[in-house]
Amino acid sequence: MAKITRIEAHVRTADVPHGGTQGWVYLGIAGREFVLDACGTTSGTRTGDNWIFVLGEDANVENPAYNDPRRPQLYTDDLDRYPVYVRFEPVGPDPAWCLERVIVNVNGDTDHMHTFDNPNLAGFGEDRRLWLGQEYGKQLFLKRYDG
Repeated sequence: MAKITRIEAHVRTADVPHGGTQGWVYLGIAGREFVLDACGTTSGTRTGDNWIFVLGEDANVENPAYNDPRRPQLYTDDLDRYPVYVRFEPVGPDPAWCLERVIVNVNGDTDHMHTFDNPNLAGFGEDRRLWLGQEYGKQLFLKRYDG
């Protein structure tokens, strides 16, 4: 049972009209939910954005002390006990969000990295994007990626 010290969420918003959003994006992992909001930006993503949100060591998110997998300490054993997902809460005049890709790495700087992905979004193209919103659904579940 190893401690989770760092979580990286690689999130890409599609480069399509109205693909960005001012909504809130959350990551559920190891029994907790975290806000993915980069420091120095307003909440939300713009069309074509490609972010790496870091939680824990070397955090780059708003409110890093409250979005830290070390407080309370999370463990890698819990990665398979609870679902891993991205959840979206719409806000603003263009409330939908077009997600093109999301990959989550846990403890990425160690020999024991854990990766979560949704292979349905692998590649590029209209059939590889997911619109999230009040009228479309608000969650995307991820599964462990074995390479």
